[in-house]
Amino acid sequence: MTTATNSSVGATSAKSATEQVLCEISAQGVATVILNRPEVHNAFDDKLIGEILAVLDEINANEQVRVVVLRSNGKHFSAGADLGWMKRMAQYSFEDNFNDAGELARLMHTLNNLSKPTIALVQGAAYGGAVGLAACCDICIATDRARFCLSEVKIGLSPAVISPFVVAAMGERAARRYFLTAEVFDGDEAVRLGLAHIVVDQGDLESTADDMVQKLLANSPQSVRRTKELIARVAKSPIDNEVIEYTQRLIAEIRVSEEGQEGLGAFFDKRAPGWQQ
Repeated sequence: MTTATNSSVGATSAKSATEQVLCEISAQGVATVILNRPEVHNAFDDKLIGEILAVLDEINANEQVRVVVLRSNGKHFSAGADLGWMKRMAQYSFEDNFNDAGELARLMHTLNNLSKPTIALVQGAAYGGAVGLAACCDICIATDRARFCLSEVKIGLSPAVISPFVVAAMGERAARRYFLTAEVFDGDEAVRLGLAHIVVDQGDLESTADDMVQKLLANSPQSVRRTKELIARVAKSPIDNEVIEYTQRLIAEIRVSEEGQEGLGAFFDKRAPGWQQ
């Protein structure tokens, strides 16, 4: 993994060890993860999945990283599964396919549960598993040229591994339509469904992404991390005594923490907190 300049999203640095997944880290602590297979529309296979996982694991362990941006080189975010990979897997046993699917599941779970806030920048095609990548990111910004499709049923497959994350993003009712029809839909529809948050002109993608990054960087790193945990916990739990006690404990821990004290002190002193300096 390489360290870049102090630009947040458009940082330029030498490539990391893998040529298929690039990673740049700005002086502000913004890690930009770039899928780099434009010659196959950034389709992913077992090798690419493993390389993305390795990069995400390294980012998660890096305390200097505060925001993660996931994007792709070329015209398309990702065409989904690589055709050569699918052809190989069709010849494999059930056990081989089960284990192979487990790696994709681990990628989705890792991205979905990353301790840093994540932003997906989607341009062009986002098909199949690429919809899962977008759904796993905390924030999704799509361009007016973005096209989404859960295309698996067209070739006799199913969006099984990505389904928990995509259904969580768009809801069961929308999933019944788009999982079963394999229709292509645009960024505006993705926003309406809850899969994406913003649609921008292609030329405004960089500035919009940078603005979102700056919003995230303005906030307490600890509070952002703990709030991500909070959302994951309460979204999947009934409102019972256990959840109520969890929320009480979380806010109490944050209030007495170093960053909590700094944030409150800065607010009352009318100054910028330490993490903004």
